Amino acid sequence: MKFGSHGVLAAALASVAFPAVALAQVPDAEGAAEGAIIVTARLREEDPQQVPASLSVVGGDELTRTYTVNTNQLSQWVPALNYSSANPRNTSFTIRGLGSSVVAVSQANDGLEPGVGFYVDGVYHARPATAAFDFADVERVEVLRGPQGTLFGKNSTAGAISFTTKKPGFDFGAEAELSYGSRDFVQAKAAVTGPIAGDVLAFRLSGSVTRQDGYVWNVARGEHQNNLHNDAIRGQLLFQPSPDFSLRLIGDWANFRNNCCAQVFVRVAPTLKPVAQRYASLAANAPGGAYAPPSTNPYDRVTDNDAPLGVDTDEGGASATAEWKLGGTTLTSISAWRFWNWDAANDRDYTGLHIQTTQHIPSRQDQYSQEFRIGSNVPGRLEYVAGLYYFHQKITGRPISIYGPLATYWLLPASATRTSSLLDGYQTDGRTDFRSESFGIFGEVTWRPVARLAVTGGLRYTYEEKDGVYDVRTFGGVAPTAALLADQQSILRAQSYSAHNGDGSASGRANVAYDLTDGIMTYVSFAKGQKSGGINMSGLPVNASGQAVLTTAVVRPETNTTWEAGFKTRFFGDALTFNIDAYHIDVTDFQANIVDSSATVALRSYLANIPKVTVKGIEFDAAARIGSRLTLRASGAYADGKYASYPKGPCPIERTGTGTAQCDLSGQGMPGLPKWVGSAGGEYHVPLGSGDLFLRGDAVTRTRVFGDATGSAYTIIKGYTLVNGSVGYRTPRWEVAVFARNLFDRDYMQNLTVQAGNSGLIVGTPSEPRTIGVTLRTHLGG
Repeated sequence: MKFGSHGVLAAALASVAFPAVALAQVPDAEGAAEGAIIVTARLREEDPQQVPASLSVVGGDELTRTYTVNTNQLSQWVPALNYSSANPRNTSFTIRGLGSSVVAVSQANDGLEPGVGFYVDGVYHARPATAAFDFADVERVEVLRGPQGTLFGKNSTAGAISFTTKKPGFDFGAEAELSYGSRDFVQAKAAVTGPIAGDVLAFRLSGSVTRQDGYVWNVARGEHQNNLHNDAIRGQLLFQPSPDFSLRLIGDWANFRNNCCAQVFVRVAPTLKPVAQRYASLAANAPGGAYAPPSTNPYDRVTDNDAPLGVDTDEGGASATAEWKLGGTTLTSISAWRFWNWDAANDRDYTGLHIQTTQHIPSRQDQYSQEFRIGSNVPGRLEYVAGLYYFHQKITGRPISIYGPLATYWLLPASATRTSSLLDGYQTDGRTDFRSESFGIFGEVTWRPVARLAVTGGLRYTYEEKDGVYDVRTFGGVAPTAALLADQQSILRAQSYSAHNGDGSASGRANVAYDLTDGIMTYVSFAKGQKSGGINMSGLPVNASGQAVLTTAVVRPETNTTWEAGFKTRFFGDALTFNIDAYHIDVTDFQANIVDSSATVALRSYLANIPKVTVKGIEFDAAARIGSRLTLRASGAYADGKYASYPKGPCPIERTGTGTAQCDLSGQGMPGLPKWVGSAGGEYHVPLGSGDLFLRGDAVTRTRVFGDATGSAYTIIKGYTLVNGSVGYRTPRWEVAVFARNLFDRDYMQNLTVQAGNSGLIVGTPSEPRTIGVTLRTHLGG
């Protein structure tokens, strides 16, 4: 399954500098070791060991050699990065537990902006769903922890993930990769680059194709589900008439057309509802005969979902990046347009019963952005960057839900006045329209009053306007009386509203760094960021009279305050690096998409503010090169994240009854955030002939996480450890390897979902079983 954790979970091992990996060499990057990875975390080229901030960087060679092809697998490299995706639209990634937590199907909300910014070649991607696509032609990935709004496009209050793809080259080069493995896994990648007009115009063309059979068997439909069917292509032109000017044009497109995303029976939780409305009784007395799932062991990976599944989504765009060097100053312009198309079919009752027959929300997103920057390009006592930023997006959707002949029985209490046809064919249709515009001005200066001391300060002001229209109607089923109309509306409610929000905010950061000795730097920093208010685009909660609570249409801005201190060290000529940091974060009015469990008939999710969230923790990264044959890496993170104040939260499934209820979740741990994450790995190689024999192993371990915001004991996902490895032979021109992902066939749950209707049924996405395969890589020139 694309959105599960197949792939090398090669734990956060590349989390800072990897001296053994040569990816880029920039002669004027201050302090950079020869052949070291260079980062642009502060929008200028630097050695990551000289950046006084917590960041992780993974080079393209490491991504390739560990079969890391998507953000889910990247989260195994960076302990502070957590990823969840019940399906692509419901994708979320958090850093240190913060961002936009989406932990179950149907919790995406177009009005919720991600707290973790996702950037590719300097272009901000507004929808988290686009981060679920496969990587293509990546040079490096930088994961920046903590508020990044001062310099990065939008107000990224929790952090940023920044991808840099490989540029066109003026020398001919080509590379190709072909893999085959378990369940007919086939992946092909290729790239070619070279000159078009001497040393003035060059091109690069790359693409990938991935296929794999599904690992969940659907007995009702007689097919495997949760397969892979992904394609991506990227084309580039680089116009460089002089060393001081360049124009890079990029066009890309990626597509998923997968038979997913199936979930399986996990367990049944008790509720406070009448016995007749609990799962055991409902299943035993189902019309047409008692119902039983095909298996109660989720790791049998069997389901009987009767409604058709399918994901058909694509994204792409074009960008133009111009850079003009004027002495010690560089002018940069980044212009971009991107789109995202989404459609999927789901079985939202997750059973073989005809409760809900159709659920999907066809959506289209378009975005335009423009950034202008001016910055210093020569290290000195004073370094600076300043700029202007504009962003516009439009998202339209069509929410469609259709219920079947057993919906009345399963979702509504028994009544002599209702017939089974009350909800049979009952459905919604309509439209949503969300638009936002953002304007920003920013600047940051680093001053070195003495040789070993650097003081940095940055400010940003952002103003945003947002407008949302939600217009959904209901129809179908039996024409009801006034009393029965309320029953229908408790399942699907017609709502029509519009909302507007406009606000401006300042954000900034201050940082002091001091080199204790050559190779040992300490730093302390303070950052404050704000994410603008949002608009609910998935319908509003209702009051006791069934009327929409219009005051919930707009949510307040979210404010993040972060303190951080750390050390960055390098020893023995960069043969050993060790970095450690500690942080404390307070978030006020945390924006989250939560489930309204007071609607005890049908679960609804909506956007809301949580009064206060706190996260504190420690992170470390280490890398060692021992002799010329062995490299070792390790990293880890401890995080204590909780709702410091959440007096009116949703209730866990075991406390859900027949009446409206709210639960005090203050002190409750945050969903999707493990207390501990650790990883280790390395590679050993032995010269043989014209190449090297190599053995590589990587492992990651995570403690348990809460599967939803309520902290229910029945949605806890247990901790697990994964091991991946490869063995092969590598020469300067080609490589062949046998690889294993999830080497010991570890079973674990990727996510858990409470069934709509609060019957107590808990379903989830199981882990992918072990995959073993072989890969052949080759490259020429370049």
